[in-house]
Amino acid sequence: MPSNKDFKRLVRARMEKTGESYTAARAVLLNRIPVEPTADFASLAGMSDDAVKAKTGCTWERWVRALDAVKAHQWPHDVIARYVREKYHTPSWWTQMVTVGYERIRGLRERGQQRSGDYRTNKSKTLPASLSRVYRAFSQARMRAQWLPGVGLTVRNATPNKYLRIIWEDGTQVNAGFVARARSKAQVAVEHGKLPSKEAADRMKRYWTERLEALATLLAG
Repeated sequence: MPSNKDFKRLVRARMEKTGESYTAARAVLLNRIPVEPTADFASLAGMSDDAVKAKTGCTWERWVRALDAVKAHQWPHDVIARYVREKYHTPSWWTQMVTVGYERIRGLRERGQQRSGDYRTNKSKTLPASLSRVYRAFSQARMRAQWLPGVGLTVRNATPNKYLRIIWEDGTQVNAGFVARARSKAQVAVEHGKLPSKEAADRMKRYWTERLEALATLLAG
């Protein structure tokens, strides 16, 4: 199997030659790529063979062969996941792991990338404050400006002390979830999605790491 970058170059070359869409060109090329037993499927999937076999009974090579046999690479994500769950009775979380791992192996997405082509990044942190105070640090504009300055955003949806859905100033999306960890500690998990590239996802990963450190300092003070 070619590397993801090599595969994308093949897809773009075919697009230029035939005028096909990216999805159509990719589907044609995927049908021509044989499964190579020597391919490092675990590295491509982002999870070891031992881990996936322990929880599902199959190595990545066996999963790839089983899903290729029904041409699952031509299906959307939710159809693959439903097939894996109903055919093999995998637990919910491992259904997603198998599906995403297979999509990565088959070049349908990179790590951090969605099937739509968008990217996302995640960052979580346990903070030295109560759940309600951590939530207010995100939801209240005056408090938010102290650790997240100069950012224009719109709160799209909110459930107090549970989650916020935010539209970032560039139109990307941020979801923040909140969980109490102790009387004076709470965890926030931030997911920043609809990012245009892996580089943008890496940049926002660093950004949220820095900003959550700033918030921890603010709350501790």
